Amino acid sequence: MAPHHLPFYLAPGSGVDTLMVVMGIFLIGVVFWVGTLYWKLHSLPERMAHKSQKLQFEFVAVLGLISLFTHMHVFWVAGLLLALIDLPDFGTPMRSIADSVERIADGQPTEPKSPMPEDGTPRPYDQGGSPPEEKSRVMKEKERSHV
Repeated sequence: MAPHHLPFYLAPGSGVDTLMVVMGIFLIGVVFWVGTLYWKLHSLPERMAHKSQKLQFEFVAVLGLISLFTHMHVFWVAGLLLALIDLPDFGTPMRSIADSVERIADGQPTEPKSPMPEDGTPRPYDQGGSPPEEKSRVMKEKERSHV
Protein backbone atom coordinates (compact mmCIF):
# COMPACT_ATOMS: atom_id res chain seq x y z
CA MET A 1 0.00 0.00 0.00
CA ALA A 2 2.96 2.33 0.41
CA PRO A 3 4.43 4.12 -2.57
CA HIS A 4 7.37 2.38 -4.22
CA HIS A 5 9.87 5.19 -3.69
CA LEU A 6 9.97 6.22 -0.01
CA PRO A 7 12.31 8.98 1.14
CA PHE A 8 15.62 7.74 2.66
CA TYR A 9 14.71 8.89 6.15
CA LEU A 10 11.73 6.59 6.43
CA ALA A 11 12.24 2.97 7.44
CA PRO A 12 11.42 0.35 4.80
CA GLY A 13 9.11 -2.51 5.53
CA SER A 14 12.01 -4.90 6.36
CA GLY A 15 12.51 -3.14 9.71
CA VAL A 16 16.16 -1.96 9.26
CA ASP A 17 16.29 1.78 9.81
CA THR A 18 19.51 2.90 8.09
CA LEU A 19 19.27 6.49 9.32
CA MET A 20 18.93 5.33 12.94
CA VAL A 21 22.01 3.07 12.63
CA VAL A 22 24.08 5.89 11.08
CA MET A 23 22.92 8.36 13.76
CA GLY A 24 23.70 5.81 16.52
CA ILE A 25 27.27 5.38 15.24
CA PHE A 26 27.60 9.16 14.89
CA LEU A 27 26.32 9.66 18.46
CA ILE A 28 28.81 7.14 19.87
CA GLY A 29 31.64 8.87 17.99
CA VAL A 30 30.60 12.32 19.23
CA VAL A 31 30.38 11.08 22.83
CA PHE A 32 33.93 9.66 22.62
CA TRP A 33 35.21 12.85 20.98
CA VAL A 34 33.63 15.09 23.63
CA GLY A 35 35.00 12.79 26.35
CA THR A 36 38.55 13.03 25.03
CA LEU A 37 38.16 16.80 24.64
CA TYR A 38 37.01 16.99 28.27
CA TRP A 39 39.98 14.91 29.49
CA LYS A 40 42.43 17.01 27.47
CA LEU A 41 40.92 20.20 28.85
CA HIS A 42 40.87 18.82 32.38
CA SER A 43 44.56 17.83 32.21
CA LEU A 44 45.62 21.19 30.74
CA PRO A 45 46.98 22.63 34.03
CA GLU A 46 48.99 19.46 34.69
CA ARG A 47 50.49 19.50 31.21
CA MET A 48 51.38 23.17 31.64
CA ALA A 49 52.97 22.61 35.06
CA HIS A 50 54.91 19.54 33.88
CA LYS A 51 57.77 21.80 32.73
CA SER A 52 57.99 23.56 36.10
CA GLN A 53 59.32 22.47 39.47
CA LYS A 54 58.29 19.15 40.97
CA LEU A 55 56.51 20.67 43.97
CA GLN A 56 54.46 23.02 41.80
CA PHE A 57 53.54 20.14 39.48
CA GLU A 58 52.38 18.04 42.43
CA PHE A 59 50.18 20.87 43.78
CA VAL A 60 48.58 21.36 40.37
CA ALA A 61 48.00 17.61 39.98
CA VAL A 62 46.34 17.37 43.41
CA LEU A 63 44.11 20.37 42.63
CA GLY A 64 43.10 18.71 39.37
CA LEU A 65 42.19 15.48 41.14
CA ILE A 66 40.19 17.33 43.79
CA SER A 67 38.25 19.20 41.11
CA LEU A 68 37.63 15.97 39.21
CA PHE A 69 36.17 14.10 42.16
CA THR A 70 34.30 16.97 43.84
CA HIS A 71 33.00 18.67 40.67
CA MET A 72 34.05 22.01 42.13
CA HIS A 73 35.62 23.91 39.28
CA VAL A 74 37.29 26.46 41.54
CA PHE A 75 40.05 23.89 42.22
CA TRP A 76 40.65 23.47 38.48
CA VAL A 77 40.87 27.26 38.05
CA ALA A 78 43.28 27.48 41.01
CA GLY A 79 45.42 24.73 39.46
CA LEU A 80 45.41 26.53 36.11
CA LEU A 81 46.47 29.81 37.74
CA LEU A 82 49.18 28.04 39.73
CA ALA A 83 50.46 26.38 36.56
CA LEU A 84 50.63 29.76 34.79
CA ILE A 85 52.66 31.43 37.56
CA ASP A 86 56.41 30.84 37.65
CA LEU A 87 57.34 30.35 41.28
CA PRO A 88 60.83 31.51 42.22
CA ASP A 89 63.30 28.70 42.79
CA PHE A 90 64.71 29.07 46.28
CA GLY A 91 65.83 25.46 46.61
CA THR A 92 68.61 25.43 44.01
CA PRO A 93 70.59 28.43 45.37
CA MET A 94 70.21 27.18 48.94
CA ARG A 95 71.35 23.70 47.91
CA SER A 96 74.32 25.23 46.10
CA ILE A 97 75.26 27.25 49.19
CA ALA A 98 74.97 24.15 51.38
CA ASP A 99 77.13 22.11 48.98
CA SER A 100 79.75 24.85 48.87
CA VAL A 101 79.86 25.19 52.64
CA GLU A 102 80.15 21.41 52.98
CA ARG A 103 82.96 21.36 50.45
CA ILE A 104 84.77 24.14 52.30
CA ALA A 105 84.29 22.41 55.65
CA ASP A 106 85.46 19.14 54.09
CA GLY A 107 82.16 17.54 55.01
CA GLN A 108 83.40 16.70 58.54
CA PRO A 109 81.66 18.53 61.38
CA THR A 110 84.36 19.04 64.00
CA GLU A 111 84.47 20.93 67.24
CA PRO A 112 86.66 23.97 66.88
CA LYS A 113 89.74 23.85 69.08
CA SER A 114 91.03 27.18 70.06
CA PRO A 115 94.81 27.43 69.58
CA MET A 116 94.83 30.04 72.33
CA PRO A 117 94.01 28.96 75.91
CA GLU A 118 92.27 31.26 78.34
CA ASP A 119 95.55 32.81 79.51
CA GLY A 120 96.38 34.00 75.99
CA THR A 121 99.55 31.98 75.33
CA PRO A 122 99.51 29.82 72.18
CA ARG A 123 99.44 26.06 72.69
CA PRO A 124 102.15 23.87 71.30
CA TYR A 125 101.06 21.29 68.75
CA ASP A 126 101.28 18.36 71.14
CA GLN A 127 98.79 19.99 73.57
CA GLY A 128 95.79 20.44 71.30
CA GLY A 129 96.96 23.00 68.77
CA SER A 130 96.66 22.02 65.12
CA PRO A 131 99.69 20.29 63.69
CA PRO A 132 101.15 21.80 60.55
CA GLU A 133 100.50 18.64 58.46
CA GLU A 134 96.71 18.82 59.01
CA LYS A 135 95.34 20.73 56.07
CA SER A 136 91.87 20.85 54.69
CA ARG A 137 91.00 19.05 51.49
CA VAL A 138 90.47 22.39 49.74
CA MET A 139 93.99 23.57 50.62
CA LYS A 140 95.46 20.28 49.38
CA GLU A 141 93.59 20.61 46.10
CA LYS A 142 94.81 24.18 45.68
CA GLU A 143 98.40 23.06 46.22
CA ARG A 144 98.01 20.23 43.69
CA SER A 145 96.55 22.54 41.07
CA HIS A 146 99.54 24.91 41.25
CA VAL A 147 102.13 22.17 40.93
